[in-house]
Amino acid sequence: MNILYLHGLKSKLSKEKRKVLAEFGNVFAPDIDYSGGDAYHLRILQNYPHTEFNVIIGSSMGALNAYIISNWIGRPALLFNPPLHKHPWSLMLPEEKFLKADSSKQILLGAKDDVVDPQKTLAFLGKHLQEHELEIRVDPLLGHRIPLELFKEQVSNFFSKLCY
Repeated sequence: MNILYLHGLKSKLSKEKRKVLAEFGNVFAPDIDYSGGDAYHLRILQNYPHTEFNVIIGSSMGALNAYIISNWIGRPALLFNPPLHKHPWSLMLPEEKFLKADSSKQILLGAKDDVVDPQKTLAFLGKHLQEHELEIRVDPLLGHRIPLELFKEQVSNFFSKLCY
C-alpha cells in the first residue's frame, strides 16, 4: 500500500509519526514549501507520475491538499484540521481525466484550534454533505497540533475501516 502524507505549513512529518504510518505501507512524504500559496495538489501529483496512492493523509495545509487529491484520484483520506474554507470549491472537484472512486474522508478537528477555525470547516462541509462519505470527529480539548498518541489512534481507526 502506498500512503501519501502531506505535512502542514512550516511543518514536517516527524520520525515517530512516519513510523506509525510505515506499519501500514510505503510512506511518501514530500517536503512542501507553501510560500507560493496553499494549493499544491497538481505539483504533488506531478512529482509521482508512476505511483498509485491508496490513501492520502494530511495535516492542516497538507490536509487541504490531501482533500483535493483524494477527490481527484478517488482515494480515501484522513484529514487533521483541514482549512477547507480557504480554497475555492471548484478546484476541489476532479477533472474528467481522473477516475473517481471511493473518496471517503475521516476528519479530525480540534475545537480549540486557533489556527484553523473548526466552525468554518464544519460550515464548509455542511454545504457539501452529498459529495463524500464523511466521518467527522471534533475533539473538544484538541488544538491545532496532533499529539502522537491521538495520531496513532486516528491512523489505526482509519486503516481498520479499509479493505487493505
